Amino acid sequence: QDFKAIRQVRMPEEEVGRVYSQRKLDFASRLENLLQDYARVLVIGADNVGSQQMHVVRADLRKGPKAQILMGKNTMIKFIIRRFAASDPAYATFNKLADLCTLNVGLVFTNDDAKDVRETLEKNKVTAAAKAGAIAPLDVALDPGPTGLEPTQTGFFQALGIATKITKGTIEIISKVQLCTAGEKVGSSEAVLLTKMGMKPFQYGLKVVKVFQEGSVLDPKVLDISDDDVLVLFNRALLNVTSVALKIGYPIQSAVPHLVVTGFRNVIALAISTEISFKEAEEAKDMIANPEKYASAAPAGGGGGGGGGGGGAAPAAAAAKAPEPEEEEEEEMAFDLFD
Repeated sequence: QDFKAIRQVRMPEEEVGRVYSQRKLDFASRLENLLQDYARVLVIGADNVGSQQMHVVRADLRKGPKAQILMGKNTMIKFIIRRFAASDPAYATFNKLADLCTLNVGLVFTNDDAKDVRETLEKNKVTAAAKAGAIAPLDVALDPGPTGLEPTQTGFFQALGIATKITKGTIEIISKVQLCTAGEKVGSSEAVLLTKMGMKPFQYGLKVVKVFQEGSVLDPKVLDISDDDVLVLFNRALLNVTSVALKIGYPIQSAVPHLVVTGFRNVIALAISTEISFKEAEEAKDMIANPEKYASAAPAGGGGGGGGGGGGAAPAAAAAKAPEPEEEEEEEMAFDLFD
């Protein structure tokens, strides 16, 4: 009977009529209000994050960008979100958010730019020593050189298979060795060795793992895309579509100006080659029939350039003729010498 009573306590209130404490009712009311009032929810990982660090992050979020952090038991959060999703068919997509509440995570609700909120969350990091059994967030390696440890501590290095030698009364590492690999657990010997050497290689802080917005679950890498990146991709796609439309002669908004210009050129060419005439084609025909009429309207820079070119040619010709007297003098000098 006691076992059955324990199971009944854990069942949902709809089935057994369970009465929840006021604290849990307040938590449920707050979570439902947050789900209604905020458009974006950031799911954050909070491994190895202390209460003081959370206090600093909350204080920064009160200054801006505005956001609220909600931490709690995953079972309770899932139950409240699923109940909220079942209350209205329009909220059915919140079931995806409930599925994300696994392991040591929290929820951050905001209506501001999610990228700014992520920067505020992740900039507050605390340096910490390696702990046995913890997941290493990054690779840790020991460079060759003196460690400052006494020769009596060689047992730790031998347990890890690290080649060492004694130099000037201290242990020296011969070659570089990797102690921790990102994503793997830290061993007890590695943690003790790093502690003895006074190394604190890890930095812990809140990390955004998923973004829930408008019923979709997004990877946090999406937040790195700026408006400029979107404009560049849009312009590139627009150029490709316009090129295809021009090639096949299909009128779209971006291709219409080019199609009109091309069509006008074709009409002018047709009018010039035939007896057809209209106002826009008369000037083109007159330019072909009377080219001297428009010669005076040509820019003088070309003539000046030609004149300049001519002026430059005269000195060049003079310079080319200048060596001739020198050759004659050389010949005369040579003739006098032979004489």
